[in-house]
Amino acid sequence: MINPFDDTYFMKKALQEAELAFEKGEIPVGVIIVVEDRIIARTHNLTELLNDVTAHAEMQAITSAANFLGGKYLINCTLYVTLEPCQMCAGALYWSQISKIVYGASDEQRGFETMGTKLHPKTKVVKGVMAKEASALIKRFFIEKRNLN
Repeated sequence: MINPFDDTYFMKKALQEAELAFEKGEIPVGVIIVVEDRIIARTHNLTELLNDVTAHAEMQAITSAANFLGGKYLINCTLYVTLEPCQMCAGALYWSQISKIVYGASDEQRGFETMGTKLHPKTKVVKGVMAKEASALIKRFFIEKRNLN
């Protein structure tokens, strides 16, 4: 039997969160955290709303998932994020011991891979899932932002 809950299915959910961020004037990054094909956290960037540089989507999702699970470790969980995590978020994901990270668009300037940030040795990374759609949303956001200023 084919499992409809694949990486593309969940990345589409993360992109919906990124669209919500876009509508709020936040950099459009969305995150979903899944355990056993069940979404346990969904959020997007909130740095502008909360006036907090640490309110990245991944940070919000880690807290939400940990609260749901009743513990600080996200073992057997998968994080779907529309943009490659920065080194701050990668550091938090390291400490959470998340099992898998799936991201869409690469961040060649500030992404954890460019910055050389290490993840937990047991964390599996899948990159490029719906990268074209995620990248297009971010590009559209910054084009519109520049045109408003």
